[in-house]
Amino acid sequence: MNAPKPPPVGSKFLLGAAAFVIVVAGLRAAQSIIIPTLLSAFLAILCAPIVVFLARRKVPTVAAVLLVVLLVMAMLAGVGTILGGSVNGFTEAIPRYQSRMNGLIETSGAWLAAKGVRVSALNLGDIADPGQFMGVIGKTLGGLVAALSNTFLVLLTLVFILLEAAGFPAKLNAIAADGDAALERYSGMMAQVQQYLFIKTVLSLVTGILVGVWLAILGVDFPVLWGLIAFLLNYVPNLGSIIAAIPAVLLALVQLGVGYSVAAAAGYLVVNVAIGNVIEPQLLGRRLGLSTLVVFLSLVFWGWVWGPVGMLLSVPLTMIVKIMLEHTQDLRWIAILLDSPAAVATGPSAPLSAPAPGAHPGRGDSGATSPSRDT
Repeated sequence: MNAPKPPPVGSKFLLGAAAFVIVVAGLRAAQSIIIPTLLSAFLAILCAPIVVFLARRKVPTVAAVLLVVLLVMAMLAGVGTILGGSVNGFTEAIPRYQSRMNGLIETSGAWLAAKGVRVSALNLGDIADPGQFMGVIGKTLGGLVAALSNTFLVLLTLVFILLEAAGFPAKLNAIAADGDAALERYSGMMAQVQQYLFIKTVLSLVTGILVGVWLAILGVDFPVLWGLIAFLLNYVPNLGSIIAAIPAVLLALVQLGVGYSVAAAAGYLVVNVAIGNVIEPQLLGRRLGLSTLVVFLSLVFWGWVWGPVGMLLSVPLTMIVKIMLEHTQDLRWIAILLDSPAAVATGPSAPLSAPAPGAHPGRGDSGATSPSRDT
C-alpha cells in the first residue's frame, strides 16, 4: 500500500497563513483578558525568584506568595499615584506651555524675518504644539493605566500563577516522554527569561532615576513623570529612548530656553548610550538581542494588535518568544532570524540536544543554574 503523499508546500503555507490570521484575530478580540494575564505573567516571572528565596528560608509557599503580592500591590499603588498626579498636573499646565510656545514662535519668526528669511504662512504653533507631541505618550500612559485599573484580576492571576509554578516541573516531567530533557529545556528557558526581564527592569529603573534626577537638577517641570516615562519606554530599545526624550526636551525648551533644552537632550543621550550600548550588552550578552528591524516590526505589529500597551510589551514579548524558539530543535532557525547582526556574527548557539558529556545539567546558555527537580 502506497504511503500518503505529503501536502504541497503551497498548501502548507496557505494553511499556516490562515491559522496565523485566525490567531491574530483572536488576540485582538480577547485583548481585555489577555493584557491583564500577560502583565500577571511578567510579574510572576520577576517575582518567582523571591518566592523561591523565601521558600528556601522555610517560609510556607502560601505565606511567601502573599508577601510578594502585598509588595507588588504597594508598588503598583505608588506608581499609580505618581502617574495619575503627574499626568493631571501636566494636563492642567498645557495652556501655560502653549502660551510660552506661541511667544517663542513669534520671537523666532521676528528673528528670521530680520535675517531676511521669509517665514511661511503655515501656523507653526500647530506643528510645535506640546499637546501634539504628548499625544503618543498620553495614549500610552492612558492605555497602561487602563490595563492596571483592573488590578484585582492582575493580582488574582498572579497569585494562582505563583502557586502553580512550584508544581509545574513535576507536571512537565509526567507528560513528557523525555522527562529529564524536557525539564532541562524548561529550566534553561525560564532561567534566560528571568535573567532578561530582571536585568532589563533594573536597567530601566536606573535609566528612569538618572533621567528624573538630571531633569530635576535642570529645573524642568514634572521630572518624576519624565523619569517614569523613560523607565517604561526603556523596554523598547532604540526607538523608546527617542520617544521618551521628545516631550521632556520640548518642555525644557518652552520652560527654560534653548540652553536647558540642549542640556536635557545631552543628558538623555549620555544615559541611554551608557546603559543601552555599554552596560546592557555586558550584562545580557549580545546573544540576548534583537535585530533593529525586528524591534520596529514588533512595535508596529503588537501596537496594531493591542494598542499602546502592546507597544510597551512588544519587545519583551518578542524576546520571550525568541528564547522559547531557541529551545526547540525545529524552530531555532526563526530565533536566528530574529537575532541582532552582532549575535549572528559571533556564531549560532550550541544545538539544544542532549547535554554533552561533562556538561552541567540544568544550566542554560546564559549560565544561570536552573532549579533542581527536588525543588
